[in-house]
Amino acid sequence: MTPDILSPEFSEDPFPVLELMRDEHPVYFHEAMNSYMISRYEDVERAFKDPAFNSNNYEWQLEPVHGPTILQMEGRDHSRHRNLVTPAFRGADLREKFMPVIERCSTELIDNWRTDGHVDFVQQYTTRFPINVIVDMLGLPKSDHDRFHGWYSSIMAFLSNLIGDPDVMAAGIRTRDELQAYMLPIIADRRSSPGDDLLTTLCQAEIDGERLSDIEVKAFVSLLLTAGGETTDKSMANMFWRLIENPDQMEAVREDRSLIRNAFAETLRHTPPVQMIMRETAEEVEMSDGTIPAGSTVTCLLAGANRDPRKYADPDRFDIFREDLDMEKAFTAAANHTSFALGRHFCVGAILALNEVETGTNQLLDAMDEIAFVNGSPTPVGVFTRSPVHMPLTFRPAA
Repeated sequence: MTPDILSPEFSEDPFPVLELMRDEHPVYFHEAMNSYMISRYEDVERAFKDPAFNSNNYEWQLEPVHGPTILQMEGRDHSRHRNLVTPAFRGADLREKFMPVIERCSTELIDNWRTDGHVDFVQQYTTRFPINVIVDMLGLPKSDHDRFHGWYSSIMAFLSNLIGDPDVMAAGIRTRDELQAYMLPIIADRRSSPGDDLLTTLCQAEIDGERLSDIEVKAFVSLLLTAGGETTDKSMANMFWRLIENPDQMEAVREDRSLIRNAFAETLRHTPPVQMIMRETAEEVEMSDGTIPAGSTVTCLLAGANRDPRKYADPDRFDIFREDLDMEKAFTAAANHTSFALGRHFCVGAILALNEVETGTNQLLDAMDEIAFVNGSPTPVGVFTRSPVHMPLTFRPAA
């Protein structure tokens, strides 16, 4: 029997299904999704690095809700646009301009409940934190945090809509139009009256003497909401879930905060927030036990690749000390996990996400002692992305 990523069994627990896929169906065509599924590490790694694969799929997958984005660019256009935005997400700009924003946004959220002794960790922290950071980095009003969180949720529902629910698709298109109507006047204002924020950087920057168009700037903002929000949101939820389940590792992180980086990297491998990324074949490709025709959509199952026993020892074990995951390179294009993609399309916001997770986790551990689940381990949900939607916790407020 061929496993199905749209089945109830996969939704309940994807990992037994992914094991079956790796062992018996490493390359198979999913008719309902019109896509070839690959799940072994070596195949997914190749799909991200080999020029025989491209990102043309984003023209139909992302552009309808975002507009044209850097993700669907290749070659020189991709390099020029990536070089334009990269400085904002690493180096001096990140340290000097945006680290204070990250610290403030986390503190403001924690201060709402730090003395209560209980919190829904997802609803009251992780799902809000990165969106608030992005809104503030862009120099937009704090009063619009809730509005942007709603747009973020709508766009992610659109992107996760693997069964093509028309209501979800219509809501995503409405969000695209609402965000565009909101952003275009602000973009025009930043062009004439520059500020000291990320939106001004996008509006004022030039590529070969040409600035990004208003629509390109708006599309980048839309992409930033989801790509920047989803990774930090779901990774922090999944990381605390796994650390609370492994109290010895939680205590190690509490005692040595440099291990937050390890815990984040191992979470990306073991319990990735994004389960799959798509690519398209530019030519016919031979892979493990199968041939994929040119022009085909390929679904790279990150959660399968990241637990491939051909790559990792005891891959189902969460271990922040594992030696077969390169912790130093985990947030670079040379990573040996697949959760940020690899190669030329490696996630441009990986260092931003790392700084958010390190900052937020440090503050959380300073505020919370004796962290425990209220009713046992939470239940993750999702197929395209996956994490708990609620995570009720109790804790002793730190002195």
